[in-house]
Amino acid sequence: MFLHHLFRVLAAGVLCVSAAAAAAQGFPSKPIRLVVPYPPGGGTDIMARLLAEPLKDDLGQPVIVENRPGAGGALGAAEVARSAPDGHTLLLTAGAFVIAPSVFKNAGYDPVKDFAGVAQIAIVPLLVVTKPDSPLNSIADLLALARKDGDKVSFASFGNSTPAHLVGESINQLGKVQMTHVPYKGGMQALPDILSGQVAVGLLDAVSMTPLVKQGRVKALAVTGPRRLPALADKPTLVEAGIAFDGVGWHGAFAPAATPADTLNRLNAAFAKALARPDLRDRIVNGGSVPIEPALTSPQWTAQMRREVAQWAEVVRKAGIKPE
Repeated sequence: MFLHHLFRVLAAGVLCVSAAAAAAQGFPSKPIRLVVPYPPGGGTDIMARLLAEPLKDDLGQPVIVENRPGAGGALGAAEVARSAPDGHTLLLTAGAFVIAPSVFKNAGYDPVKDFAGVAQIAIVPLLVVTKPDSPLNSIADLLALARKDGDKVSFASFGNSTPAHLVGESINQLGKVQMTHVPYKGGMQALPDILSGQVAVGLLDAVSMTPLVKQGRVKALAVTGPRRLPALADKPTLVEAGIAFDGVGWHGAFAPAATPADTLNRLNAAFAKALARPDLRDRIVNGGSVPIEPALTSPQWTAQMRREVAQWAEVVRKAGIKPE
């Protein structure tokens, strides 16, 4: 009797494992939604559309990019957090994803509890840009103007409490100035006011701004991060310009937290394969981003995301930003 019961228990276990394996082998079984929580035309949107075709080729299903802008990326993130954890709905987002819970009382999602990392796609510095005919040619010029005119000098970002906003506040702290922050719903939405001179500078993602710098449509004063961009090698880092801040943004993909590990690993492999393509890698570098080398596994990216939640919370505290 005991042996009979033991056999039934073992058989049930084997069936469960077999069912899970069959589900993993059947993934993906329908088109994949790649939700971008920002408007079309910005760096995150550009990256998603670059990846959609090679991901489709590897996964064998259409990859549909959907823009769900609002609340600095929180609305789209909250939508994905509530989605079925089957790997068919993913979030492709930027660094603001790990900041929002520190600055909004109800962001609508918790990155640690609600998400698992799929893949880190690229490191994305920010550029400090101004209009081409601006008298500002350096961060020193910007600080001198801000010391003279105070809060009449403004900086644009792609949203409240985004990395761009926090970098601007760090420039205020470290440069001992008080520029006024002007948030926009996306980087491209800020561009007309930068070009008209309504705001002095913008802190915008290098992916969307690097081509404009190369075309002479905007002027770059500096880049965030620990090193210069290969695509704009003559532009100094903030640290080189006298602002001791080297934080940097990124693009990354996430899935709802309960997504099976086998599915996460399959998606991670598809992203890694796409990002290893020489043509895509060249477009990432030339567009102002830095490839991830070596590529992170899904568990590694999840762990890094959780560390950054705590790190950015400390930046928010030092900047004196209160939850809204």
